[in-house]
Parts: sequence; structure tokens; C-alpha cells
Amino acid sequence: MRVLSFVLALAAPIPAMAEIVVSKRTIRAKEIISATDLETKDQMVPNAVSNVDFLVGQEARVALYPGRPIREGDFGPPAIVDRNDLVVLVFDRRPLSITAEGRALGRGGVGDRIRVMNLSSRTTVTGRIRSNGQIEVK
Repeated sequence: MRVLSFVLALAAPIPAMAEIVVSKRTIRAKEIISATDLETKDQMVPNAVSNVDFLVGQEARVALYPGRPIREGDFGPPAIVDRNDLVVLVFDRRPLSITAEGRALGRGGVGDRIRVMNLSSRTTVTGRIRSNGQIEVK
């Protein structure tokens, strides 16, 4: 019996250290992350980013503190629409295409979904931000 438990203990997986990306300085939310802001560290942290190139040029969504691991929800594409910006709402279902002026009720980057108020009807809708800053409504 003793030999069997010893063999099972040896067969159990041993956690391995992996490289993760940490900040060298405090990066505030809404700040663009550069390569000089980052360094790698040998540590085991679930859901931590391990590739510096993946973070460069991204925007911090939350404050990133020195030495702490950076997780996937902590960053995203840089915002191109800010809260209260005037934007163009686009509803495009061929052959029908409708555009209207709206006011952004949130902030986001390309591909993010935000709420927008249609200025002519005062209706609030949700749409996805296009690369040209227009909001596509479905």
C-alpha cells in the first residue's frame, strides 16, 4: 500500500513556472501601453498574458501596477469614440441603408459595443464601433 501511494504522488502533475508579462510602472486606465512599460517574469498565474507583443499599442482598461500580472480583461484596443462624442449611426441591410446622428453614451475601440442616443428620436440603441468611428446598429 505504501509503495502505491508513493507512485501516485510521483505521477501527479507538477506546476511549471511560465513567463508572464508585468508592468514596470503604474499605467493608468485609458493609457496606451508601450514596450518600454513592460517586462517578463517567471511566475505561474492563471489567465496572465505571456506575450509582450500582444500588449504593445493596446489601451489599459484598468490601472496596471508594477510587478503585477496583466490579465486579458485589463486591456483592449485603443478607444476611438469617447463618451458624448457625436457619431453617425448606420443601419445597413441591402438595399436599405439608414444613417442618423447620435451621441455616444460610452467609450470604446473598434469592435466594442456601446450605447448611443439617436438625436432625432431620443431613442437609446446599442451598436458596434466600426474602424471609421461610425456605430453599426443591427
